[in-house]
Amino acid sequence: MTKPTLAIVGRPNVGKSTIFNRIAGERISIVEDEPGVTRDRIYAQGEWLGREFNIIDTGGIEMSDEPFMEQIKHQAEIAIEESDVILLIVSGREGVTDADEYVSRILYKSDKPVILVVNKVDNPEMRSDIYEFYSLGLGDPFPVSGAHGIGLGDVLDEACQNFGIEEQEEEDDIIRFSLIGRPNVGKSSLINALLGEDRVIVSNVAGTTRDAIDTSFVSASGQEFIMIDTAGMRKKGKVYENTEKYSMMRSLRAIERSDVALVVLNAEEGIREYDKRIAGFAHEAGKAIIIVVNKWDTLEKDNHTMKEFEEDIRSEFRYLDYAPIMYVSAKTKQRLHLLPEMIEEVSQNQTLRIPSSVLNDVIMDAVAINPTPTDKGKRLKIFYATQVAIKPPTFVVFVNEEELMHFSYARFLENQIRKAFVFEGTPIRIIARRRK
Repeated sequence: MTKPTLAIVGRPNVGKSTIFNRIAGERISIVEDEPGVTRDRIYAQGEWLGREFNIIDTGGIEMSDEPFMEQIKHQAEIAIEESDVILLIVSGREGVTDADEYVSRILYKSDKPVILVVNKVDNPEMRSDIYEFYSLGLGDPFPVSGAHGIGLGDVLDEACQNFGIEEQEEEDDIIRFSLIGRPNVGKSSLINALLGEDRVIVSNVAGTTRDAIDTSFVSASGQEFIMIDTAGMRKKGKVYENTEKYSMMRSLRAIERSDVALVVLNAEEGIREYDKRIAGFAHEAGKAIIIVVNKWDTLEKDNHTMKEFEEDIRSEFRYLDYAPIMYVSAKTKQRLHLLPEMIEEVSQNQTLRIPSSVLNDVIMDAVAINPTPTDKGKRLKIFYATQVAIKPPTFVVFVNEEELMHFSYARFLENQIRKAFVFEGTPIRIIARRRK
């Protein structure tokens, strides 16, 4: 199910980032216990009264070489293009400015719902000053204090109403997968090679593909797939074009729509730091993952080349030790025929359900092998475990105190579960809950 998107727009210094952080619950830079897992701060996820949605902070989009008003215009255009609901942030301390009026006119002409948010209304006496914002023609202004979190509940209530009725996607047997990676690693070439025809424009110029493109095909085994080609992701600080910034947003949304993510690496260039960050997007989203090393035909190889490359991948992508690796060539179609079969396999692993009785046998055997840890004289007690979700497989372990479940012991339990069951290609979530 694709989540709706909320965009935050406004001129500088009105408190967009503060409101963004509040709505996102301060989880902007998500770093797990393994290195290389993070999320760019321009894009985050929020939740209000059980409704989940994506958030775009257009304030993170900077065009330093262009006029001030042109920057505002770009922000508004991105919000209109990418969002379902737009929050226009203005400042209650400074009143209506020319920049506020400028962006209001742009948003007024769009078909998207716009919610006018007057920030920095930090005390009740300032509420009488918000009425001048009716002149912007965007309806009732919502007074808030981003710094203190006051009034944002009313804003989110209004946003959720404008998201409309949540539509549940029908369950089907189609496997959806996306190709993610830096520009020019050969994603479009891989798609063309898989399909056996030129369905996507291929160019040696990095970043040719701007939009996510869905393509359906059926494998030799009869399995139906939907392939999502994403725009190449570029490292923050090296993206100058307006379109490049929101092509990253579209890539992240494509990951969200996928069951399986193929992390495409360039064998010629080796592993780059941003490759790990891109893979982190899919890992943190709980998607099944296959690492695909493209352009394998271009390397001069000996008996140790593949082993050494795999050692490098396992060292650099330590949080993806569950992901299988495939060495392919879009040009020569080397091993490409094996990709659909591997995608189907990891997709099945992602939906695997383990009976509670069998799961608890594995957990109890694990505790017998490695007794639970103690902290300040108190020992962790595990009562029982159960699987509560798939995509990714998620297990709740009921304990006496959640704080006693150290990350290292949760990782040990995960490894024991992986030894007992086939979960290749999919992350596993283990949640400790106190037994009531």
